[in-house]
Amino acid sequence: MNGERSVTRLSIIVLGLGMLASSSALAAERTVTLTVKNMFCANCPFIVKKSLEAVPGVAKAAVSYKDKTAMVTYDDARVGVSALTTATTNAGYPSALRVQ
Repeated sequence: MNGERSVTRLSIIVLGLGMLASSSALAAERTVTLTVKNMFCANCPFIVKKSLEAVPGVAKAAVSYKDKTAMVTYDDARVGVSALTTATTNAGYPSALRVQ
């Protein structure tokens, strides 16, 4: 009987780990481009980049002063585009998802 309980416990643990793995598989790293307003000097991209990198789930941000854009790579299970645009807006640089 103890052997059966051990097998049952092991089965439950394995099933639980499988469910964790499958939920992780739903998360994906995404890259979006934002259009950014109010960048008027060479220091502005630095501020925009730091505001984006401070958002949990953001892996990388590259900001172009010339193009007035920010390319952001993030974990879509942890953060969404609205949090990215809110972060730049709160820093004084309103942004929006760039339509390709």
